Amino acid sequence: MRAKLLLMFVILTSVPLIAVGIISYQKSFHAVSGHSKAATMLVADQLGRDLDILFEDTGKLLELEKTPSVQQFLFSQTDTYEDAKEIIKTFGLYRETYKYENVLNMTMINLYGRGISERKGVFQLSVNPLRNPHLQHLLNNPDDILNIPPSDASPLDRLDGFHYDQQNVISIMATVKQRITHEVIGFIVIDLNDSIVEQFCNTVTIGKTGLFYVVDQSGNPIFMPTDLNEASPAFNTLDLTSRLPEQRNNYVDRSAGKPRFVVFTTSQMTGWTIVGSVPLQEIVEEATAIRRLIIISVLLSIIFAITLHFFITARLTRPVRLLQSKMRLAASGYLEVKVKPSGSDEISDLGVSFNSMLENIKGLLENSMKEQELVQKANLRALQAQINPHFLYNTLDSIIWMAEAGKNERVIQLVQALSRFFRISLNKGRDWIALKDELEHVRSYLIIQQMRYRDILEYEIDIPERLYGFSILKMSLQPIVENALYHGIKNKRGKGLIRISSLVEQPDTLHLSIEDNGIGMSEPKLKQLKEQLNAQLTPEETGSEVSGGFGLHNVHQRIRLYYGEAYGVEINSIEGQGTQVTIRIPRKRG
Repeated sequence: MRAKLLLMFVILTSVPLIAVGIISYQKSFHAVSGHSKAATMLVADQLGRDLDILFEDTGKLLELEKTPSVQQFLFSQTDTYEDAKEIIKTFGLYRETYKYENVLNMTMINLYGRGISERKGVFQLSVNPLRNPHLQHLLNNPDDILNIPPSDASPLDRLDGFHYDQQNVISIMATVKQRITHEVIGFIVIDLNDSIVEQFCNTVTIGKTGLFYVVDQSGNPIFMPTDLNEASPAFNTLDLTSRLPEQRNNYVDRSAGKPRFVVFTTSQMTGWTIVGSVPLQEIVEEATAIRRLIIISVLLSIIFAITLHFFITARLTRPVRLLQSKMRLAASGYLEVKVKPSGSDEISDLGVSFNSMLENIKGLLENSMKEQELVQKANLRALQAQINPHFLYNTLDSIIWMAEAGKNERVIQLVQALSRFFRISLNKGRDWIALKDELEHVRSYLIIQQMRYRDILEYEIDIPERLYGFSILKMSLQPIVENALYHGIKNKRGKGLIRISSLVEQPDTLHLSIEDNGIGMSEPKLKQLKEQLNAQLTPEETGSEVSGGFGLHNVHQRIRLYYGEAYGVEINSIEGQGTQVTIRIPRKRG
């Protein structure tokens, strides 16, 4: 019962808890990890917007191309100092108007290498500017605006030494066109400090070890964190070539061992892509902590439920186990066991019913024992009633025969012996008599029979006087002696001998032997007699002959009725030599 209750408790508590835990984990995991991913995406988007705003604001400087003085400077080769000064003043005016703190230098250059900038003033390049690949591209595509990352340094560096000490430069390049013919007459180059992007890559992290970097339209890194080297897994393992057309997305990269969460977004103004990479475990760390908390909560709840089960079932099953132990005692035969009911529940009611049942069983057993005793006594009386008439019939026949023969004295002796025989048989209604009286009873019987069969019967009684005081069931010897006479000696030629004696004595058993030297029995007949001797025959069935006499069977059944199955009559016989019958009864005095 406790095992079934435990199983029920575990199922009823564990399954819902596990289901709730799984659902809670899934919900919290997706919510927390989704929040972390969204937050990371927002950071990347923010840098993209910062880049767009930077280039959008700085792009307003490209309006310088429309200034008449700039147009005149680039188109004409005969400008004066005042003209150049006016252009520089215009540069300063734009810088003050838009507050361009990140602008390092603004440069104008014509197709022949003559130019003007904030840093160098009017200058003349020593090489053909169209040899510069960026300027050559703009000449072929005059409507394009180039955003040159710092990896290429300043576009004019290779032409005439435009250097910025310890600074990386982002350059914006565009063409300057004649206002009427739209013919390209020069180029404008705006150099920006890349600190806003560099600071973002160096300071903004994802999780504990995640980082951001920027790649160009081909997927080549252009802005990397300062402490990131070329051997870094985040740099070598991320191939975004196939994903860059998506402009903005996030995914889990599993190509290099431990999975990493990757997020990227593309700047609309520059076409550069901001990439964030972080171990996936760090992104879902909070979700993992929630999962751990949920698992611990579920386990603790299950442990609590099982503990509660043991406490509850101990109280529920204790009276059941007590009732079970009492029932086992009762089943083993101890009917004095009692259950002390406590409370008013069903188990207590069972205890009361159990006590009542045992009382009824004891009453029924007592009645059954009394009825069995009465049945045994009734059977004994029936057996005795069969023996006495049988002997009486035979004796009366002898008296009639002697009276007809005129043997009056012998008739008188026979009647006297018969009187003693029946006086002992009656014995005031008692079932047990002393062995001495039983032997006197047999002696009277033998006297009667010897008078009838003087020529064929002799007898001996050899019982020690120390055994006379033991009690014996009345009429135990006479039927066996009668059987020896009628079925052993009577059918033999010459005189026969019946000898009554005691065998080897035992402390608790008395063995009495009745032997004759009559005709005996064959082996098959002896076997049949032994089988019928132990057969449970009714009093009516014992009235018929049982292999030579019903007296032997009656005595055996009476002894077993009174003394039990361990006692009774044993018979041995050899054909032509005689028969020996042994009576085995307990040694009891009084």
